[in-house]
Amino acid sequence: MTTLTEATGTTAARETPARRRRRVDLLPYLLLLPCLAIIAVLLLWPLGQVVMMSFFKLDSVRQLRGDREWPWVGLGNYAQILGDPFFRTVLRNTVLFAVANVALTMILGTLVGLLLNRLGRKMATFVASCVMLAWATPALTGTIVWKWIFDDTSGLVTWLFNKLPDGLSTTLFGRSDWTGYGWFNDPLLFFAILTLVVVWHSFPFIAVSVLAGLKSVPSELQEAARVDGAGPWRVFWSVTFPTLRPVFGILVVLSTIWDFKVFTQQFVLAGGTQDRPTFMLSIYSYAEAFSPPPKYGLGSAIAVILTLILLVVTGVYVRMVLRQEDES
Repeated sequence: MTTLTEATGTTAARETPARRRRRVDLLPYLLLLPCLAIIAVLLLWPLGQVVMMSFFKLDSVRQLRGDREWPWVGLGNYAQILGDPFFRTVLRNTVLFAVANVALTMILGTLVGLLLNRLGRKMATFVASCVMLAWATPALTGTIVWKWIFDDTSGLVTWLFNKLPDGLSTTLFGRSDWTGYGWFNDPLLFFAILTLVVVWHSFPFIAVSVLAGLKSVPSELQEAARVDGAGPWRVFWSVTFPTLRPVFGILVVLSTIWDFKVFTQQFVLAGGTQDRPTFMLSIYSYAEAFSPPPKYGLGSAIAVILTLILLVVTGVYVRMVLRQEDES
């Protein structure tokens, strides 16, 4: 009769190393299941709902509740959006705004990061803490503060311009009394203020990320470049920037995604969705979906188009990273 010890030994002998590795390799995926389930519930399911709604004509809350049928229009919503000249205006506004904000955020954040890297430990900690206050401030709260700063009667900017000598103010700007001046009425001025608000809120993350990357740059390389006669500008472009290129790539992609999706700041500064010349894709989608009369299908189609644009941007960056890894 085979004993229990012999049976156990026979079973262990039959378990090949490949089968043992296969069983162990499942553990990481099992550990990821809770996170994947949360992502599916909070992200994938709503995204699927938006994609599905974009193929129907939805203009009533009763339809969303299931009290009425959903008329199928297929790609009709997409054809209507892409054929609308106003959509091209909105897309142009979005792209130009994103390009300008990404450039300004990266430049300012990099300069602040370089400054923090040159400061002493205590001063760098103090400055970084002050800078991070802008990042920690909720977008809604910060935008309300900026809207008060540019208020046409009691705002700080209005007060400062009223303090200018009348002759100087008239010569430079064509007016001496700034009380009642609508800072948000002109589209170009509105986008300038919106850019200021978004860059103010975004650059601290870039600065701290660049600072973390600078700590990993070997000081020997920078010292060798200085010995060879390279100045600060040459050291940055020849040593620091190539080393931090992956960091800058990730930051550019993240900034692009965030700036394409700007909604809260624009909605608060504009006071709603009535300022159509300054529309960008996010607020355009919201306005089409929820402004009377509601067009939930059209709003969903715009949201899907925005998502596809961001996926293309992310895909281009991933392809560039993979190509650099293959070349190296």
